Amino acid sequence: MFKRRKTEDHPPFLIVGLGNPGPEYKQNRHNVGFMVLDELADEMGATFGRVQSNALVAQARRGEGRLVLAKPRTFMNRSGSAVGSLLRFYKTPLEKLLVIYDDVDLPFESLRLRASGGSAGHKGMRCIIENIGTQEFARMRVGVGRPKGRMSTPDHVLQDFSKSEQAGLPFVLQKAAKAALTFVDEGMVAAMNAYNSKET
Repeated sequence: MFKRRKTEDHPPFLIVGLGNPGPEYKQNRHNVGFMVLDELADEMGATFGRVQSNALVAQARRGEGRLVLAKPRTFMNRSGSAVGSLLRFYKTPLEKLLVIYDDVDLPFESLRLRASGGSAGHKGMRCIIENIGTQEFARMRVGVGRPKGRMSTPDHVLQDFSKSEQAGLPFVLQKAAKAALTFVDEGMVAAMNAYNSKET
């Protein structure tokens, strides 16, 4: 007679969006990871209704599997503690972790998914890598473009999207949410093939 498997035998996917907490940062380019998770939650009928491991968390079902969506409440450069804690709590294996964040080296509207890699100077990603002790996990970079003129990169990412960018932002968020679900349903190779932008 077969024993029924416990839910721990089927750990959920953990989808993390990076950003800074607080209303003053809500529309910043640096918070596009949060925005993608809001779009993903809306699409799946999930609600960020509770705080766990210093992150706002929503849960959803996808077929026979589960997804945990998390927005760390720490500031960007301290995101690692929340991610590490959630991984341990849900016993989520690294192959089921996806981190979504902004990238100034990609043009606006571009996406780039990778199965692993370094932080490329992104402080949120650097903190996660240091906390969990590896860079072997999936990530999705959402392009926010380079600063214009003499504006510094920190000032650029801490500004809201421009009016022209805001017009195209819903399309970007929808595309990123679909890419995340492709990762869940079909794996990273399929998501990369379908959604990686050609721009370098």
